[in-house]
Amino acid sequence: MSNIHETLKDVFGYSQFRKNQESVIIDLLAGNDSLVIMPTGGGKSLCYQIPGIVADGLVLVLSPLIALMDDQVIGLRQMGVRARAMHSHISETESDDLQRELAAGELDLLYVSPERLMGGRTLEHLTRLHDSANHPGVAAIAIDEAHCVSIWGNDFRPEYVRLSELRQSLPGVPIIALTATADSATQSDISKQLDLQNPLISISSFERKNITTLARAGQNKMSQIVDFVSTRAGESGIIYCLSRKNTEQVASKLTDLGYKAKAYHAGLAPADRKRVQADFTSDKCQIVCATIAFGMGIDKSNVSWVIHHNLPQNIEGYYQEIGRAGRDGSQAETILFYSFRDVAVFRDIFQKNGGAHLQLKLSKLDRMQQYAESLSCRRKMLLNYFGEKLEENCGACDVCKNPPTYIDGTVIAQKALSALMRLNENVGTNVLIDVLRGSGRQEIFAKGYNKIKTYGAGREFSQREWSYFMSQLINLGAIEIEYDRHNFLRVGDLGKEVLYGQEKIELASLAYKLEREKEAKKATKTKTKSEALKDELFERLRVLRARIAKAKGVPPYIVFADTALYAMSEKKPTSDPELLQIPGMGERKLSMYGEAFKEEIKKYVLEKSKKGANIKGATYMQTLEMFNNGLSVEVIAKNRDLNPNTIYSHLSQLYAGGEDVDIFRFITEKELDTMLEVFKSMDSLLTLRPIFEALDEKIDYYKIKFALAYYELNKSSILAK
Repeated sequence: MSNIHETLKDVFGYSQFRKNQESVIIDLLAGNDSLVIMPTGGGKSLCYQIPGIVADGLVLVLSPLIALMDDQVIGLRQMGVRARAMHSHISETESDDLQRELAAGELDLLYVSPERLMGGRTLEHLTRLHDSANHPGVAAIAIDEAHCVSIWGNDFRPEYVRLSELRQSLPGVPIIALTATADSATQSDISKQLDLQNPLISISSFERKNITTLARAGQNKMSQIVDFVSTRAGESGIIYCLSRKNTEQVASKLTDLGYKAKAYHAGLAPADRKRVQADFTSDKCQIVCATIAFGMGIDKSNVSWVIHHNLPQNIEGYYQEIGRAGRDGSQAETILFYSFRDVAVFRDIFQKNGGAHLQLKLSKLDRMQQYAESLSCRRKMLLNYFGEKLEENCGACDVCKNPPTYIDGTVIAQKALSALMRLNENVGTNVLIDVLRGSGRQEIFAKGYNKIKTYGAGREFSQREWSYFMSQLINLGAIEIEYDRHNFLRVGDLGKEVLYGQEKIELASLAYKLEREKEAKKATKTKTKSEALKDELFERLRVLRARIAKAKGVPPYIVFADTALYAMSEKKPTSDPELLQIPGMGERKLSMYGEAFKEEIKKYVLEKSKKGANIKGATYMQTLEMFNNGLSVEVIAKNRDLNPNTIYSHLSQLYAGGEDVDIFRFITEKELDTMLEVFKSMDSLLTLRPIFEALDEKIDYYKIKFALAYYELNKSSILAK
């Protein structure tokens, strides 16, 4: 299977597979079915893309959205992979090319939506080609977003349910089903619905160590969002909202403040939606305020943060949506805003729609609410939900960074519980708090709530403090919400025990909450000089990437992911071998973009070194610039106050790194031939002293260095002679 490793490096630019990728690829190439559970950004697509490149025949990829297919196809074709997407939006020329390449067996991967495949005669046509003796056929079928076939998927993509017919149409063709989120019940359902035959079940860790998770109560959301965004200039982010109206309101407010923000939802005209998505993927738009449909349609790798303006309806959806951040491996942040109103809205929607899975949806909503209100490690709770145990706390979520400080909340709880009982459990949270604080609102007096014994019993606490305490009392079960009775509150079983002195209760202090908010608002630390230089070079490389992407008509991340730019700005590679060490840099991208990025890095290094900055590689670049300007080694050494041998060393290393240095200015062809014969005759490692002695100490060390560089660059052809 060496060819899959070569493909990984040469095409995709990575030196090793992530966990489980290799075993999944080998199993698929062996003709076996697989069910692959990998988190968003975990590398699912490589599990079918590499088989498509190395196998005889094409890999048929079922993908739910056109934009997602197009993004992957653009990226693959940039790397020289024979990939096409079949859908109604491709041009007539593209359609003709696709049909010609498909008929000739010249495609590695064919992307198509379930609707297109199962409707019309597409599957019949593919089956006919597959059965033809003159066609390589279909090597494998990949079903992406396979959770669409299960309970949630039946509502979203009915055609996914029909995909089991593929087994009859293309018998013997292995199927790989992939998804980012599936609990054990969903896994079984996927296998059953798709008729997978003894599949390899490959479950990668759901842990995304590069993602920081925070949850905050939904008060003053907009000001908190503005504070957050203000410290992240130039970073791409998604704000998920519950309604179309929310997306437009949030986008409008951010735009008014000078941010490049746009709304995205199903109410927009198709052309407008396409434009927003294109602007976001090309970095023309920094922030998209979207309903949840947006996330499934984007393959953008450099999303730095995700905010949930409202509570999602289940943990699966939440996990998939935050997974849109940090897909390139960079550090990413997520914030979840939540309120009881969000819960009430979803409960109302679920109950109105009814259906066989009502209780399951309500149960998953409860788990989502518990996650939002949790005062324990969030990553641990997330992984636990998907059946994975995390022994240690993550240390990265808001709870771990600022653990709760508890107070004896028994008296506080008793005041709230007593007031609720005296109000006959016929009020919601806000009214109960008003009564406890002795509010003078007309409604309170009109209904006689000011006459109960506990009216004003909690004046010592602010509205904010009571809201915080009430959230905890509800989360602990001391107070319950009657969702089917106008969201009125009632005393729970624990609440009765606390009220009558049978149990004590602890509450997290408001000081803890305020400290968390203070931590969230802390200004970013002052950058060191090296960090500032790194960021400056990153921005220059980002501008170069944008310029190249615009010229080629592709999104910037298709050229290079942010992680590649960060690595370049840190390591400052100036030669091809050094560039090939950058993540995502394969031979194809090196040939397409390597020269432009090398030149930009060299230019930057020279500029900064001349201004006194101590930058890695700068001394070599200065030597090279002076050498290219026609100065001799002696003059360069004198001008730079260095030993000539140091300059020779610079030039030999620059030559070894691929720079255009004419070594025959320093050694003759006869000297080179003599040294090459010595190199070939030496069995031991080629080190300077033994070589110098083998040459009877007649050739200088600096000449040996040039010859060694030449030998290493041309070793295979020299030894073949």
